[in-house]
Amino acid sequence: MNTKLIIVEGLPGFGKSTTANIINDILTENNIKAELFLEGNLDHSADYDGVSCFNKNEFECLLSNSGEFKEILINRVIKKGNHYLLPYQKIKNEYGEKFSEQLLSTIFKNDIYELPLVQNIELITDKWTDFAEEALKNNKTYIFECCFIQNPVTIGMIKYGEQKEKVINYVSTLSKIIEKLNPVLLYVEQDDLEFSFKKAFNERTKEWSIGFIKYYTNQGNRKALGYKGLEGTLKVLEARRELEREIFDRLILKKEIINNSKYEADKYKSMIIEKLSLLEVL
Repeated sequence: MNTKLIIVEGLPGFGKSTTANIINDILTENNIKAELFLEGNLDHSADYDGVSCFNKNEFECLLSNSGEFKEILINRVIKKGNHYLLPYQKIKNEYGEKFSEQLLSTIFKNDIYELPLVQNIELITDKWTDFAEEALKNNKTYIFECCFIQNPVTIGMIKYGEQKEKVINYVSTLSKIIEKLNPVLLYVEQDDLEFSFKKAFNERTKEWSIGFIKYYTNQGNRKALGYKGLEGTLKVLEARRELEREIFDRLILKKEIINNSKYEADKYKSMIIEKLSLLEVL
């Protein structure tokens, strides 16, 4: 069976987006129909970004306090079972400042990645199940950046400080859902975590950097441990890397580690082609 899903994982600044784009180019060059989903895609086939979830009472309460946006929210919400899924980031992008920060803040509290872990797992596994069923029907290969390992680890370990087995089981559940897609996992590594992350930290926006450090150091027990700033964030990233590598080692699917330490574009592309050939994608 042809590979219908290629997953690219790794830490921030390690080159996941670059790798995913290169893979997309390679598949296209080899006449393989592909669809690329990078981190932050609001139309992701297997994940939620900028989407909040409400039950019926919660959504009705939201509507009663949404003013002129009441009809817009009613028209945009997606009802799935007992869940009311609201793609608030798309609405915000469309209406800009008219969509008040107060309303946005209220809706964000129910973002799928702000919900308790049990609810998050339920919603995300359901989304992956729908994706897998649809992907089996399509004659193309999907390329996903970072939503398979990164997101469960981020919400499980970073946000809620859950035991590692619970996080590992979360990813394992997703792995079982996609096994019929003959998936391939490529994990991007760097020799020097500190150098790579600091490079990304300096290249990206100040808003991203501040938000990232706050998320990584102000939750769970890390605030109590005195984790602060860039150095505290690096300690958490080291722990995340250790957990992700353990998850990688445990997963039973076709997988390879790709080292992107040298930042040599042509050689890196050749290495990826070699790995994809070895994994029988090409």
